[in-house]
Amino acid sequence: MDAARIVVEVLQYYGYIGLAVAAAFLLFGIERVDPRAHRTYTFRPLLIPGCIVLWPLVIARWVAAERQRG
Repeated sequence: MDAARIVVEVLQYYGYIGLAVAAAFLLFGIERVDPRAHRTYTFRPLLIPGCIVLWPLVIARWVAAERQRG
């Protein structure tokens, strides 16, 4: 029972981090990763589930885009 509780808590925290990354990325970072996403406010909510699940990849792409910019 304790192992299951630990797995659930780890997944919960992973989701919390993903939600925070998704919010920050969709508010501030998406236009830096993809300039064509400028003013696509109705499209951004569709990206939330993917950003939550794939937040390490989102951060990596965001950092790479920032390094390319300057």
